[in-house]
Amino acid sequence: MSDDRRVVRELVRAHGRTFAEEADIPLKDTPQPLYRLLVLAHLLSARIRGSVAIDTARALYEAGLRDPRRMADADWQERVDALGRGGYRRYDERTATQLGDAAELLNDRWGGDLRRLRKEADGDVGELRRLLQEFPGMGPSGADIFLREAQRVWPEVAPRLDDKALSGAQRLGLPKDPDRLTDLAGDTEPAVLAAALVRASLDKEVAEDSLRRAS
Repeated sequence: MSDDRRVVRELVRAHGRTFAEEADIPLKDTPQPLYRLLVLAHLLSARIRGSVAIDTARALYEAGLRDPRRMADADWQERVDALGRGGYRRYDERTATQLGDAAELLNDRWGGDLRRLRKEADGDVGELRRLLQEFPGMGPSGADIFLREAQRVWPEVAPRLDDKALSGAQRLGLPKDPDRLTDLAGDTEPAVLAAALVRASLDKEVAEDSLRRAS
């Protein structure tokens, strides 16, 4: 086994958990899980610790704000309070407004169903990425996070290793070529590989741990 293949194997083995899994989102190609992933991607895209964003995604779900209708119907203070319970206090007021506006857009334009947005993109991942950025608060980073995770249930997106994942590969001393990384990962799901690489990009200890395990 090559050194690079061993590093990828150990990285995935120890840190190959998607962010949706960490947020207790059983990802399926159905409206509610996809919406929860959209909210998670929005929260993760801010300059805030990933653990806080994940805790906040859970807090919103526990508050009943688990689909775009409930999110849009909730009053602003209810959203602020749920964000605060998750620890998302630095951006709570702005994010409460954005989540409400985004839910209304999703309801009005796509009937509350992100699969309709996918259908509108018609297999064009670039268009899919652009459409996602129409949601308030969802910039390029948020769209990339959503697509990295959604490739698990939207096959046309896979394999997707974006710049954040490739920066993790660089930190690990791996090639920054997506095709080569996919080959090194063997049967590993692209979404799992991408999540593990992103974790290495975000946390030097993840990279050091994986290299230590592979040595």
